Amino acid sequence: MDPAMPMDGHATGAGPLETAAPALVLLLAAGLYLHLAHQARRRNPVQGWGRWRTAVFLAGIVLLGAASVPPLAPFAHDDFRGHMAQHMLIGMYAPLGLVLGAPVTLLLRTLPTARGRQLTAVLHSRPARVLAHPAVALLLSTGTLAVLYFTPLYSATTGTPAGHWVLYAHFLLSGCLFAHVIAGPDPAPTRPGVRARLVYLGAAIAVHTVIAQLMYGGFWVDIHAPVDQVRGGAEIMYYGGDIAELLLAAALVATWRPAPRPRLRTLGTDRGPRRASVPRPSGGM
Repeated sequence: MDPAMPMDGHATGAGPLETAAPALVLLLAAGLYLHLAHQARRRNPVQGWGRWRTAVFLAGIVLLGAASVPPLAPFAHDDFRGHMAQHMLIGMYAPLGLVLGAPVTLLLRTLPTARGRQLTAVLHSRPARVLAHPAVALLLSTGTLAVLYFTPLYSATTGTPAGHWVLYAHFLLSGCLFAHVIAGPDPAPTRPGVRARLVYLGAAIAVHTVIAQLMYGGFWVDIHAPVDQVRGGAEIMYYGGDIAELLLAAALVATWRPAPRPRLRTLGTDRGPRRASVPRPSGGM
């Protein structure tokens, strides 16, 4: 970490195509979600589709837009603090909104029956189960940060526009995966109980804290940027990561529903032979 060295290989700013392309993609994603939500309300007016879910999904789209267009996008090319702000928005805050919008559930409600069964089969496939395991999600979203910032990988990926997009795609996808595993409302066949998810969330908080502190102290950091920028980025990771993970914990608590307790049947106390209890239908008599 050189105090006087600029960020190697960074572009001086984003061109018109780099600005227009992500904005267009985000507008298309928002339009598709609104279209599917409208279809869900038309197909089932009683059940409908929650406006709160639509609002949080669109909030996630807005956060992605704020991270990928000016003024933050050009600033992130030249200043490590801007990069870290992008990292927080793309990898932690926006995924929370996108995941709480339950896009997979919305797809299952609007797709034809055959397509819905195909999507369900993919979600229950072995690769999907492995990918959605909390340990894998934790490794992809948080464990890779040490590799990124403590090896030459950061300079290699941020040296070209293509490397930037690959890095941001990793932040977004891994952040969505971790938020989905911890507090997502969409179906997840391998999602563990609340206590286990809180343990994984606590591990993520601990890893973020350690990496931010090592970065602030300049230990093992391989980032070609001035010291004040690296320390500022470390502070953004430390405080911004804590806030994002507290929001994720709040979402976990808000979406948690206790499992129904089994009904206890009292057996007769007479000395005669006991009759086998016949379960009553759930709808009553």
